[in-house]
Amino acid sequence: MNITILGSGFAALTAIKQTRKQAPNANITVIAPREEFVYMPSLIWIPSGLRKGSDLKINLHNFFNRQKVEFIEASVENVTDGGRTVITTQGEYRNDGLIIASGGRFIKKLPGIEHAITPCEGIAAAEKIKSRLDSMSGGTIAIGFGGNPKEPSAMRGGPMFEFLFGIDNLLRKQGRRDQFKLVFFNPAPEPGKRLGPQVPEKLGAMMAKKGIETHLGNKMVGFEETTVKTEGGEFHADLILFMPGMTGPAWLPNSELPKSEGGMIKADMHCLVEGYENTYVAGDAGSYPGPDWQAKQAHAADLQANAAAKNLVKSLNGQTDFEAFKHELICIVDTLKHGILIKRTEKGTTLLPPCRLLHVAKRVFEWLYIRQYK
Repeated sequence: MNITILGSGFAALTAIKQTRKQAPNANITVIAPREEFVYMPSLIWIPSGLRKGSDLKINLHNFFNRQKVEFIEASVENVTDGGRTVITTQGEYRNDGLIIASGGRFIKKLPGIEHAITPCEGIAAAEKIKSRLDSMSGGTIAIGFGGNPKEPSAMRGGPMFEFLFGIDNLLRKQGRRDQFKLVFFNPAPEPGKRLGPQVPEKLGAMMAKKGIETHLGNKMVGFEETTVKTEGGEFHADLILFMPGMTGPAWLPNSELPKSEGGMIKADMHCLVEGYENTYVAGDAGSYPGPDWQAKQAHAADLQANAAAKNLVKSLNGQTDFEAFKHELICIVDTLKHGILIKRTEKGTTLLPPCRLLHVAKRVFEWLYIRQYK
């Protein structure tokens, strides 16, 4: 078997491990721009100094050697021939089977969005937030997120709640919270509802208790250097953190791969690209059938990658007993001091109150997760 995996994020690394487990003798080629993995969930701890960027950046050379994969440092430009050829900046690569796990990208169409910091763009963005906070003596900090109206699952709201409560606690710890106004904004009237029907009320009560103002239910219009503009009015902000909705990878619009309305790769419940053979997608690049509360998060990417790898190897072996990936949303909304566990499955939602132990649990999970790739 000659299997190619695109990417070096959560979905890609899980796909590598599972593919090697299922096919010990397969030739596995990994194509990604860098031979490194960034543990994105812990970006929330960079502004407080709890983590440095270097703590979250993992060189994958040793992991790739252990997994006996060939790494190609290149950027994908297209996927052709029914998935059998990957065109990159370093040439073309053929395969018998393909797993696309190259992630998505943020929609940067709002006028003036360059004035806002998008935290989950990576370490540099989180470090910029820290630098700006350290240099401010007071003012208004606006924190919000948007979505992709044509792809309801293509949003990252959880981290923005973490930045909101984390910055609030950081300023309190520094003894200067009274010099700042925090404003949470969102075009939805009940942000966080995807996490569970009772979640918006709980999060709203937390914001009210902490003196965080809200600007909700108004469609975004754009930004200026010190202004957030919505259809319901505009307000001043000295620092703006905004997570826009997501769409597919940059190379996808020019590809023949089937695309959803929101610009993601269309896949079925087995993570197989619609209308293709032996071509799978896992993680942020894909659009999957399922409940409307699906989210773009690392846990979902891992579940999809496991299914994609198992199903690809089964297909190449002539088997047809494919596995559907599990729909499950799990996150610990961290506040620097406490953690709030939210778990949602098709059976319902579990929401635990703020707990110091869950903050510790999130840090332990980070350590365990990163360790396997060093």
